[in-house]
Amino acid sequence: MRQSRIVFRMAVLICAIAVSGQQAGSGGSSPADMVYARPGQLISVNGFRLNLYCMGSGSPTVVFDSGWGDWAPAWSKVQPAIAKWTRACSYDRAGTGFSDPGRMPRTSVHIAEELRTALHHAGIGGPYILVGHAFGGDNVRTFADLYMNEVAGLVLDEADPTDVELASMREEEHRGHAGIPSDLRECRNAIAAHKPLPAQDSGPGKAPKTCAQQFFFRGLPEAQWSPELNAKILEIAQTKIAMYDAYSSEMEQTAADEIYLQQHRRSFGSRPIRVLTSGNHGVGHLESKPPDTPKHVKYEKETTLAQARWLELSSNAKQIFTHNSSEYIQFDEPETLINAVREVYDQAKRP
Repeated sequence: MRQSRIVFRMAVLICAIAVSGQQAGSGGSSPADMVYARPGQLISVNGFRLNLYCMGSGSPTVVFDSGWGDWAPAWSKVQPAIAKWTRACSYDRAGTGFSDPGRMPRTSVHIAEELRTALHHAGIGGPYILVGHAFGGDNVRTFADLYMNEVAGLVLDEADPTDVELASMREEEHRGHAGIPSDLRECRNAIAAHKPLPAQDSGPGKAPKTCAQQFFFRGLPEAQWSPELNAKILEIAQTKIAMYDAYSSEMEQTAADEIYLQQHRRSFGSRPIRVLTSGNHGVGHLESKPPDTPKHVKYEKETTLAQARWLELSSNAKQIFTHNSSEYIQFDEPETLINAVREVYDQAKRP
């Protein structure tokens, strides 16, 4: 599923571009996605700093929260487009990307509280259109439960429906994820000891990958990004101890997050909700999609039905299906996500 490791010498080029912020080399210019290869606004939040990228102007502000193992570059294909007609903000959760470590444990409640504080400290008040991908869907729904009066609408981008799916599926997913925190800590300890990152099993017939290649986004390098951004992301994955601590804790807290959401199932009234479903949940790349065995087909069907249960949260809710996308709709069908956000934006603007 994942591609080979990028040549790390590209980091030298990144440094030159990041320092100048202008042109790199003779007549060339910095790639557009290089904005995510250096910190944006570092906003103080209860003794640490969250890295926030905001573009454009207008209200409601669109706020993105990425999936587990991802940070702000996950939105590089869609954030600039949405910023053409309103303010759009992505960020690195505490401990990830360019953000400082935050308070443990890394629950969705802590994450939502920190995000709201950062937005307010940056002078960006509500209302917000919240966009959550995969695990980020837990965080934005938790945000809405805590601060519903600041929410204008919700877009769930192939979000994890674990809290609303069948109990048997939920238990199986928990079993499948049980070993991930210990694997991450093995990687973390190697970085702390200045040792080579251990190789991780990539599946039958596939070459092992290092922690840095295996755990973040849908594998590095990412074809949707410039070589310069890929190199910077790989550098962070190879050196940032706090990120491994943060993702270990997030994974350990997912069961508690799901219980919280089950106990705080709150109506959005008539606020617009759009649920984006690919039918390829858990599939990072279409070319490596698992065969359509009865078990896999059943899993995707049950996931789609679980995501449909979010339609009950609002009188203005719709499930939107992609045509040919992995679970990274923002990469494979960015226009589908952009159009869904625009639809929520237009309806939220109505009196």
